[in-house]
Amino acid sequence: MGDRITCSDLIWTLRYDCMENFPQSLPKLLLSVKWSKHEDMAQLQALLQIWPKLSPRDALELLDFNYPDQYVREYAVGCLRDMSDEELSQYLLQLVQVLRYEPYYDCALTRFLLNRAQCNRNIGHFLFWHLRSEMHMPAVSVQFSLILEAYCRGSIPHIEVLKKQVEALSKLKSVNELIKLGTIKNARSKTKEAMLTKEAMMTCLRQSGYTETLSDLHSPLNPSVLLSGINVEKCRYMDSKMKPLWIVYNNKLLGGDTLGIIFKNGDDLRQDMLTLQILRLMDLLWKEANLDLRIVPYGCLATGDRSGLIEVVSSADTIANIQLTSSNVAAAAAFNKDALLNWLKEKNSGDALEKVIEEFTLSCAGYCVATYVLGIGDRHSDNIMVRSTGQLFHIDFGHILGNFKSKFGIKRERVPFILTHDFIHVIQQGKTGNTEKFGSFRNYCEQAYLILRRNGNLFITLFALMLTAGLPELTSVKDIQYLKDSLALGKTDDEALKQFRQKFDEALRESWTTKVNWMAHNVVKDNRS
Repeated sequence: MGDRITCSDLIWTLRYDCMENFPQSLPKLLLSVKWSKHEDMAQLQALLQIWPKLSPRDALELLDFNYPDQYVREYAVGCLRDMSDEELSQYLLQLVQVLRYEPYYDCALTRFLLNRAQCNRNIGHFLFWHLRSEMHMPAVSVQFSLILEAYCRGSIPHIEVLKKQVEALSKLKSVNELIKLGTIKNARSKTKEAMLTKEAMMTCLRQSGYTETLSDLHSPLNPSVLLSGINVEKCRYMDSKMKPLWIVYNNKLLGGDTLGIIFKNGDDLRQDMLTLQILRLMDLLWKEANLDLRIVPYGCLATGDRSGLIEVVSSADTIANIQLTSSNVAAAAAFNKDALLNWLKEKNSGDALEKVIEEFTLSCAGYCVATYVLGIGDRHSDNIMVRSTGQLFHIDFGHILGNFKSKFGIKRERVPFILTHDFIHVIQQGKTGNTEKFGSFRNYCEQAYLILRRNGNLFITLFALMLTAGLPELTSVKDIQYLKDSLALGKTDDEALKQFRQKFDEALRESWTTKVNWMAHNVVKDNRS
């Protein structure tokens, strides 16, 4: 009997056909290479020199841990050179992570990133922060500090700008530690504690050493925004365990509007940062397909060991607060189906209301699909917000890929598609049975889902490139299986749509239950405060 030909042998035998007819099959072809055979290796190097360039989106996959070969990685970086600066910014988070897979510090990817950072300060800014925020990790501290040094030596003018940001964050850390101490000391009297600690925070921020350091700096979240002067009266700290700081700036450029940032110290923001990056990408893919779902991918940046910044979205409030302000009894609040609609009516009169409801409908569709696909758990009225423009958006992505809090720790389950009765009420403009409006909402959801499916491989690649980051909920290939299932990647569009419609109808039937669960959340919260 002759040797059995395996599928990978066959792919290797047909490599020239693959090159001519399916150049995007290169990642699959490379997985069939026998790396131990010297002859195959030599042929592969020759083949890579004549293989057509892949699109940057397809080439990202070749930087994964499955492709340690130096020549393959050089070929991949060659394909990335065609990326615009905007596109490079979109994937920079992953490109910094895969530096860990590089066998040598001086490699094509490092040189490529340094080169692009030198040419565009915006890329330099985020390269600096992505490297600096992980410098405390022993596995990368030498490699990342070498790259940082190379960047700073080549961009002397930028050093001063970045140094000012580093100093400002260090001051905010001191303020946060002062508050943590104050709240522990005065734990006996809740109201007294809050008064004293708020006073201490203000006094601290008014000291000249703090005022100067915290004024006139470029925002680490977005270097094109200048944070001019702190508005001390409006600053406060938030009540959660790590006492995040809510810092308000007067903004000269925005016609006297204020601008808010949240400083967190003690919480790992990397998972939020990844989720928001993926939301930004979904928004981009939807817009490429002429579907604008009014997403609000606000800024979020890890800047150090369990610390970082989050952008405050202007004129927005949580669903819980909107419900509570309209009736001061928590239990009644969640049952008042008109609360949300009335809040939007207060903010927008007459003709403007119709546009606002359309914004609400589009954004609600976008976030319903995104949370379903990414398995974003622990959703309730405190982490869903609405802007006065009507845009709904989610915050706080502590649990993704189906990892949920349960009484016994974290358990993994499928995230159902989530609709709540109150949202449907707004979408239908407050009229029961407004099937036309509800029909267009359902249609937006289906369109959005199919567009994400078409780009399924890109999402899988980006999550795979993050496996090395050590995020608690993204540690193995099993975690990525969640995405393959939610996007139904093995199925045809028709089968996938059928499954999606079932989930949607299930969510519709459950919309009252969701409402009651949120009501319970409101009651518990009200009793605590």
